[in-house]
Amino acid sequence: MTSQTKSPLVSAAALHAMLGSPDVRVVDCRYELGKQAWGRGAYEAGHIPGAVFASMDHDLAGPRQPHKGRHPLPSSAAFATTLGRWGIAQTSQVVTYDQGNGACAARLWWMLRACGYPNVQVLNGGYASWLAADLPTTTDEPTSRPTHMPVREFAGVVHSDELVTALAARSITLVDARGADRFAGQNEVIDPIAGHVPGAHNHPFTGNLDATQRLLDADELRARWAPLLQSARTAPIVAMCGSGITACHNLLALELAGYRHARLYAGSFSEWITDPARPVET
Repeated sequence: MTSQTKSPLVSAAALHAMLGSPDVRVVDCRYELGKQAWGRGAYEAGHIPGAVFASMDHDLAGPRQPHKGRHPLPSSAAFATTLGRWGIAQTSQVVTYDQGNGACAARLWWMLRACGYPNVQVLNGGYASWLAADLPTTTDEPTSRPTHMPVREFAGVVHSDELVTALAARSITLVDARGADRFAGQNEVIDPIAGHVPGAHNHPFTGNLDATQRLLDADELRARWAPLLQSARTAPIVAMCGSGITACHNLLALELAGYRHARLYAGSFSEWITDPARPVET
């Protein structure tokens, strides 16, 4: 199977069989919003052998800036340096995982894909599926030989000004991955303003998952996304959420469903609300 046809998902058993290959790099993306140190602590308590740890706040996002979202993309140069520090080469097969549902792992999956690296997969079911399969864990941190990665710009990114224009022209289908309550402006405990971007459709990323926190199969995803995929025939999908993380889970689900043209509003709602001139609906 070539990199072009390889599934964006990998099972725990398949990943276990891949471990030890010199080309395989595993990245632990565990993260919990509001608990900055939790992911690193979980990694140190036990992780998949050979996995390096990715900090959502420092490796998968850049420094906070005025008029930007809570998790702005890092600069392309900074991301290339991070990949080199992890020992990832242009020929590497990368597998990303988080604690379970794939929302955080999908962020790194999308970032690599957006920089032109196709050989990346997400562990379906995350670390929970690894433990459920009774596969080995370790507390040892690998020593990676640094590599030199070229600086590549992120493709498929939509910025706020472009979003304003596209919404006015009705030339995109904007899809918000947040829960229905936050989308409706209820129970907002993260961002200072509640609600959603006018014209956005709500598709919580949790709708992509089954009861075991694994992604639905391709046919089920196509069925759940059918109305939005119909709209996307004339107005391509742009994914967003609160800060550009769980939106990547929708991008992963769309990839599985066979739709590969979606883009990411990286700043998402937390950036949208930094300009009081931009409207918000509840």
